[in-house]
Amino acid sequence: MKELFAAINSVLAFIGPLSDFFWDFPTNFAWYKAIPVIGNFSLAIVVLMGSGLYFSYKIGFMQFTYLGRGLRILTQRKHVETGISPLAAFFLSTAMRVGPGNILGVTGAIAVGGPGALFWMWVSAFFGMATAYMESVLAQIFKEKKGSEYVGGLPFYGRRLLGNSVTVGVALSCIYILYAMFCLPAQGFNVVSSIGAMGEILTGSKIPTISTFYFVTAAIVLIFTAVVAFGGIKKVTAVTDKMVPVMAVVYVVTVIVLILVNTGSIPYFFSAVFGGAFKPEAIFGGLFGTALVQGVKRGLMSNEAGQGTITMSAASSDADHPCDQGLVAAIGVWLDTIVICTMTGFIVVMAHYWQIDPKAWKAAGKLPKFLLSVAELTPGTDFNAIVTFLLTLCFCLFAYTCLIGMISFSEIAANRISRSQSFINGIRCLGIFVAAFGILVNIGGYDLGNLWAFSDFANIVIVYCNIPILYIGAKYVYKATEQYKKHPGEKFTGDIIGMDVDCWKK
Repeated sequence: MKELFAAINSVLAFIGPLSDFFWDFPTNFAWYKAIPVIGNFSLAIVVLMGSGLYFSYKIGFMQFTYLGRGLRILTQRKHVETGISPLAAFFLSTAMRVGPGNILGVTGAIAVGGPGALFWMWVSAFFGMATAYMESVLAQIFKEKKGSEYVGGLPFYGRRLLGNSVTVGVALSCIYILYAMFCLPAQGFNVVSSIGAMGEILTGSKIPTISTFYFVTAAIVLIFTAVVAFGGIKKVTAVTDKMVPVMAVVYVVTVIVLILVNTGSIPYFFSAVFGGAFKPEAIFGGLFGTALVQGVKRGLMSNEAGQGTITMSAASSDADHPCDQGLVAAIGVWLDTIVICTMTGFIVVMAHYWQIDPKAWKAAGKLPKFLLSVAELTPGTDFNAIVTFLLTLCFCLFAYTCLIGMISFSEIAANRISRSQSFINGIRCLGIFVAAFGILVNIGGYDLGNLWAFSDFANIVIVYCNIPILYIGAKYVYKATEQYKKHPGEKFTGDIIGMDVDCWKK
């Protein structure tokens, strides 16, 4: 079996370098790399960050000026007969945004770019909120009704904006489904392995991955995932409505307690972050561009603004106006990066373990680096076990909500290909099977890293598909936004943008 997996990995060895080439292009050319500061930014980052800046200007920085309006939308009680409420859509999108990357990605960014990377994550998030607004408004405008649900997102608005081409819609659906399916194995194993880690904390003993505990845990996780997935979008949101607030509150409260226990390190945190944003310490490369690049890249990869991968949740909402859901989506970016990622940053920066034991810090992986930081803030105490357990629980919930979110979003995207119930069930089954396969492969210790690299490749393909479409559809968002600002409370219809749209008729 190992020989078979090794052969598969060898055949697919080109995927990783190909993905890296597209993510890094054109920084992989010496002439571009030689350009000061800008030469550190790949085209993908320039496109994502540049679009955020441009869209922020065009919509009048609504991510800031209308933040209060967005928060009021989230707190309103809304009875819906079709689709889900804006709040439920917010929790569903947060289930996807707030994932293991909020711990691993932030830790990695700080490890490479220094504490200053966190500042640039905040900057990227601010402008990313505008991009999230744009794509979510488009998802709302061009959503379609399916029974008692709404379906939509990138494959749907992409089709309408590109000549109503069936081929375009199918292609975009396939790209997203491919991306999601190759993300599922890692998320599935993150859930199972984190449950194993919690078991080790409770029992005080090592649990082998090839053991009854891991196989039983995997079976329970997969069964529960199947029950949720086959319940449809409303079943999924019923779960995320409960899990997202719990995981967010537990994570934030746990970190706040850590901060209060280590108040003496708070001044260091702020001086390191703001000082490092412009003058990174030599240990991290000593280049302004290092902190900037890592912060922007990890921030955008964490909140997914501009990637089109969160638009399915925005379309599923029964919003009163497309711009309402745009504001809700912007707040989702704010929660992901400004709140959750900052909590991780507090732990890693306040502990500054890289100065305490540089050798151990350099040798450790992303998650071990994070756990080393936690241990440094709770040295030699029972409190360490409690905090580590709670943070591991959050990591587990982060991964699980991503798992069910990706299957659900794949189902929504699949509706652009076919609305046949057998086809939709087939997508659900495929998601469960892929997750199960990934869990078993990881439990067995087999290496299929090159196969999983497809997700990174599909992700960059989505970016380059979604951003141009946002510019094509921008005029419709601007018209909707103008009406939203000038005539608050007025019903939105397709006449406002001069198009016939299914769900916004008079």
